[in-house]
Amino acid sequence: MINFITLSIFPQIFESPLNYSIIKRAQDNNLVKFYHYDIRDFTTNKHNRVDDIIYGGGAGMLMTPQPIFDAIESIKDRFGEVEVIFFTPKGKKLNSEVVQEYAYDSNNKNYILLCGRYEGIDNRIREVLVDKEISIGDFILSGGEFAALIFIDSVVRYIDGALGNKDSLKEESFNENLLEYPQYTRPYDFRGFKVPDILLSGNHKKIADWRKNKQLEITKERRKDLLDKS
Repeated sequence: MINFITLSIFPQIFESPLNYSIIKRAQDNNLVKFYHYDIRDFTTNKHNRVDDIIYGGGAGMLMTPQPIFDAIESIKDRFGEVEVIFFTPKGKKLNSEVVQEYAYDSNNKNYILLCGRYEGIDNRIREVLVDKEISIGDFILSGGEFAALIFIDSVVRYIDGALGNKDSLKEESFNENLLEYPQYTRPYDFRGFKVPDILLSGNHKKIADWRKNKQLEITKERRKDLLDKS
């Protein structure tokens, strides 16, 4: 049994797609179960805001750490051991090998599928809570919910008993080329995890240099093939 626990500001997105076809059959056969959590339910501000401005400047807003930390801690209290998966272009590319690893290691597993919005999430969430980052391709979506649905669908079909005919799987196939730098929002100090001081310096040249170095560092570490295209 796999428990897929989605964490999103639009949990209703999951309601229809997960109740048809192979995924519905897998639920009926007690192979998978779904739980949907709304990040806004865990906010502590009176307007239920989940986003704030980006330290160091930048377009758009960033998801704040507080509601996501509290949500994941609450889920862990309920389910016990979990693996937190975040969908991002920085992650390991989703392919058949990755999908099968999750499908075949499916005995009493709990996966939190963290779905970002806006310009992404405060990097402290990544550093402290996220266990695995997964990318579904070199393109941008309006939210992580659709990536989570692709992940769920691709994994479920490989779970033994999900397909009516498991033999169907045998014939199935398969601006600078830099990944994004880490981003942070308020508060500056969250549970002792602090925003890098350079982003509060006001020195735009140093901030730009720091961001570029981080982009090169992350891309070299995670997607060297992108550097080879440059």
